[in-house]
Amino acid sequence: MPDDAAARAAAEARAAAEARAAAEEESAFSHPAVDPDAAARYGDDPDQVIDFYAPRVSVSPGGGLAPLVVVLHGGAWRAPYDRRHVTPFADFLARRGFAVANVEYRRGGVSLPAQGAAARGAGPVAGRWPETFDDVAAAMDALPALVREFLPQADPRRMVVTGHSAGGHLALWAAARHLLPADAAWRIDRPAPLRGVVALAPIADFTVADKLDVCDGAFRQLLGGDAGFTARLPYADPALLLPTGIATTLVQGRTDTVVPEAVAEAYADAAAKAGEVVGLTLLEDVGHFPLIDPAADASAVVAEEIAQLAW
Repeated sequence: MPDDAAARAAAEARAAAEARAAAEEESAFSHPAVDPDAAARYGDDPDQVIDFYAPRVSVSPGGGLAPLVVVLHGGAWRAPYDRRHVTPFADFLARRGFAVANVEYRRGGVSLPAQGAAARGAGPVAGRWPETFDDVAAAMDALPALVREFLPQADPRRMVVTGHSAGGHLALWAAARHLLPADAAWRIDRPAPLRGVVALAPIADFTVADKLDVCDGAFRQLLGGDAGFTARLPYADPALLLPTGIATTLVQGRTDTVVPEAVAEAYADAAAKAGEVVGLTLLEDVGHFPLIDPAADASAVVAEEIAQLAW
């Protein structure tokens, strides 16, 4: 029957998509971790640390200082996913001639709340309020001085922030701190001194992410659960913090099932309504993880997008 054939075709398509996504994730996580050239603390908590990777080659005119790429890792703001999983990507960027700062920050705990929409899914709570935001703000503020001491090959005046998934959210947020409500502890008086932001499959619009139940409601957990979600949105949702005045590009796989392209498109639309042009690079037949996989062609696209802003 036609309906049966359509159902079988849909099931086969879903199975193929799931298999491809699993293969992409396996590839991204198959690379051994790469130790940094130096590390520095920006606070007393064990997670308040930044790893530094010196450029492996010089591509700056006259052999000058290299642009600085700040990496904010993803993992749905959850504790099991730390900066180690993006160290191959950080090393990949260093081999492209960038100086790299790989930032760690406090993430969620080890158990879910017993009730409420924030308890959807399985695994640890996503993020801590306000500690996750405290750490990103503190790390960004500390970076210029730390770079001068621990990564002298870098030029902090040519700084690009990149982040993947939840880290993409944090990258967009870090570039929008001057637009935070006046009572926000993280607010700064002027735009951050950034050349730009390259957000990779970012959780960039919490309203759309909520409709799509991205990462089992991790963004609700990040804001402390249902009770604080609405009140804290103006302090945390990048789509509400526009226009930033900072050059921004989103890189998104069209077959991403973890953070669908609709989330990035919603942020770009919000930016346009605010009078700001945000670049949106959509990659065909690319899912969530190739963007940070040194073995994938998508990572070369990411490096080029960073280079466009850094040089």
